[in-house]
Amino acid sequence: MSYYKKIYRFAIPYKKQIYSNIFFNILYALFSTLSLIAVIPVLKVIFDDKKTIVTKPVYQGISELKEFSENYLNYVLTTEISEHGEFTVLMFIIGFIIAIFLLKNLCNYLALYFITHMRNGVIKDMRTELYGKIVRLPASYYSATTKGDVIAKVTTDVNEISNSFLNILEMIVKEPLTILFTMIAMFWLSIQLSLFVLVFIPIAGFIISKVGKSLKKKSMRVQLEQGKILSTLEETIGGLKVIKSFTAENIFESKFKHTNKSLFDYSNTVSNRQNLASPLSELLGIIVIGILLVYGGYLVFEDGSMEAGFFLGYILLAYNILTPAKDISKASYSLKRGTASAERIVGLLETELMILDKPEASDKNTFESNIIIENINFRYEQENVLKDFSLTVPKGQTVALVGQSGSGKSTIANLLTRFYDVQNGSIKIDGTDVRDIKLKSLRNLMGLVTQDSILFNDTIRNNVALGKQNATEEEIIAALKIANAYEFVKDLPDGIDTNIGDSGNKLSGGQKQRLSIARAVLKNPPIMILDEATSALDTESERLVQQALENMMQNRTSIVIAHRLSTIQKADKIIVMQKGGIVEEGTHDELIAREGTYKKLVMMQSFE
Repeated sequence: MSYYKKIYRFAIPYKKQIYSNIFFNILYALFSTLSLIAVIPVLKVIFDDKKTIVTKPVYQGISELKEFSENYLNYVLTTEISEHGEFTVLMFIIGFIIAIFLLKNLCNYLALYFITHMRNGVIKDMRTELYGKIVRLPASYYSATTKGDVIAKVTTDVNEISNSFLNILEMIVKEPLTILFTMIAMFWLSIQLSLFVLVFIPIAGFIISKVGKSLKKKSMRVQLEQGKILSTLEETIGGLKVIKSFTAENIFESKFKHTNKSLFDYSNTVSNRQNLASPLSELLGIIVIGILLVYGGYLVFEDGSMEAGFFLGYILLAYNILTPAKDISKASYSLKRGTASAERIVGLLETELMILDKPEASDKNTFESNIIIENINFRYEQENVLKDFSLTVPKGQTVALVGQSGSGKSTIANLLTRFYDVQNGSIKIDGTDVRDIKLKSLRNLMGLVTQDSILFNDTIRNNVALGKQNATEEEIIAALKIANAYEFVKDLPDGIDTNIGDSGNKLSGGQKQRLSIARAVLKNPPIMILDEATSALDTESERLVQQALENMMQNRTSIVIAHRLSTIQKADKIIVMQKGGIVEEGTHDELIAREGTYKKLVMMQSFE
């Protein structure tokens, strides 16, 4: 329940709906009991099971309440039947019962109406907060989990909470109150019979709780397997071309079947255990009803201490306990399933954000002099990726980082943008440590173009204007022209309002990359970071993109992480990296003249 306590904070804005739900549930429970008590006069009229009492009984106190109630009912029936006839009285009682049932079901509807508003509001707010957490979590979080598992938490786990939330409120208010009011009425009719029922309830509860003991653990496995299913689907759809080209359909089908079979097995275990709640509680209830019929029959026919009409009414009340008891047992099972989901959701919401603004962090809106990377060490896991790395990038210069894969080039880009924080050393912009600058300000100073052209299922206009939401159409077209992208955009059916599909898949690789460049151009940051921006392109696309990059880098400070020679020949300084350190630096011509590591890389054309 501790996880539910953490989830309940989402319900605070919906107090009015919760109180309204509780109010109408109380009325529902009351009318539910009254509707069955009202059947007793019908039974007495039909079976002519009434004592003839012509003198109005006098109330003698609480100790005589049961006898007074029975006598008063018999008195009313006697006088009314003598005046209006049995059939008219019967019709009146039936009309009264229908009115009570109408009120009962109206209250039930209103209770559900308010709880539905509250439940859907809680789920909306929870999903919103989860999404906000997902976009704020550092890149390191996603290297330790799968996208499918994260998606499962926002979809299937939240839906599980939705179902459990409704069940909990019904379990806390509606069903227990129905049982309570019914038990009060049953004690009024017969203390002996009711004491037996009272003893049975905790025994039944113990048996049912034993059956559902392991449900939370099994439910957790169901949610994990659902996450794996979503992860496999996401990987499959994203890598469909590779799967088909390597004829690996059978491998992925086998992988999916294995995960799906695990989900099937765990889901069956959980569902079968949950499905057992209703029949088990009903069976235990019917056993008690059977015993009550035997004992009650003795009180009516042998002992004579109970009238038949009251006994039949008592049996109806006893049976009325079965439905809420079944619902409580089902809700308790659902609660255990929901607890597993609540644990996973709370785990995500309480994941610590490692990359945060310091309380004293300041805004920085301009770039004046240089970027200084000073003696930084950094590791993703055990081994350092960068070792005592130092570099100065003066304003207005283009500095290129080259080297074989794993030398730490892309890590520099991750640290500059604070996707990760350095473990030792510092990175300073104009003498201010990047950790002392507000994240939004820092990232507003930078434009990033990566090897993978990350575009969204939206129009060209909205993709390019991502970093400048209020950009005019003229500004967007100007950025597209600088990026050599307008030449193909103007020929599209809807121009800049053309939807480019999922991940921009309606466009070629070169076209996607030029839109990424246009996006960075429109943002117009003073510092540009190009992370292998042309390595995935063909020769013609590379030429167009390279020209666009050169247009973009004019009068800007640029850090170019390169695989291909074409992107760095004109750089002011080339840094050659190896195993997290610098082995050479200089201009293209200077490094070629040294005939060292750089020249070997050039000769091998292995700028990866």
